[in-house]
Amino acid sequence: MVFLSGVHVVAQLSKELKMEGTVFTPCLEGMKNVKSEQGEMLTKPFLDLCKTILPVIDKFGAAMTLVKADIGGNISRLEKNYLSDPDKYKYLYTFVQGEIESKTAKGSSSCTNGLLWLTRAMDFLVELFRNLVAHQDWSMSQACGESYQKTLKKWHGWLASSTFSMALKLAPDRKKFMDVISGSGDIYADMERFCTEFGPFLQENHKFLASVGMDDMKAS
Repeated sequence: MVFLSGVHVVAQLSKELKMEGTVFTPCLEGMKNVKSEQGEMLTKPFLDLCKTILPVIDKFGAAMTLVKADIGGNISRLEKNYLSDPDKYKYLYTFVQGEIESKTAKGSSSCTNGLLWLTRAMDFLVELFRNLVAHQDWSMSQACGESYQKTLKKWHGWLASSTFSMALKLAPDRKKFMDVISGSGDIYADMERFCTEFGPFLQENHKFLASVGMDDMKAS
């Protein structure tokens, strides 16, 4: 009876999940609130949006452990500072402006560094999902490898690059991965929409960071 109950619970959960669209549904909803009416990037909505991507990363398993840890750590760093004074840090770039003034922006534990690497990790994911949409004949390993080469690799030193490349070899089977994240929605349509709508936020981050000379820091 316990076993049958367990099966029933799993079946029910599966059914409920199927009703929620794809794994990208929360991400797509979150994008609506990232900017103020004046078009400025808002801290909490941007960080909340990045959090909605963590469950997507989970579906990659061991291959994305480093990416998830990096993203989660940078979100926490920025969120901790935001919560210390929500009014002061209402707008995302306030962190950077304050650290530029205090000459602490280049520190490894700075919010500037956190925003930069959070944005870069998201660049990698956007490029990966673009590859999955555009090259439906590619294996997951190939899609991951191409995305890494185009985004993060140039910012990584030898050790980080070697570690990352080894982790990506653990990429899951593409078909199984797509089945898991599809839910009841059109996964390729949602994936493409995610890339189209989220990409410009990342470009805006890079444009701002470049304007203050903070977009080209490399991993130590």
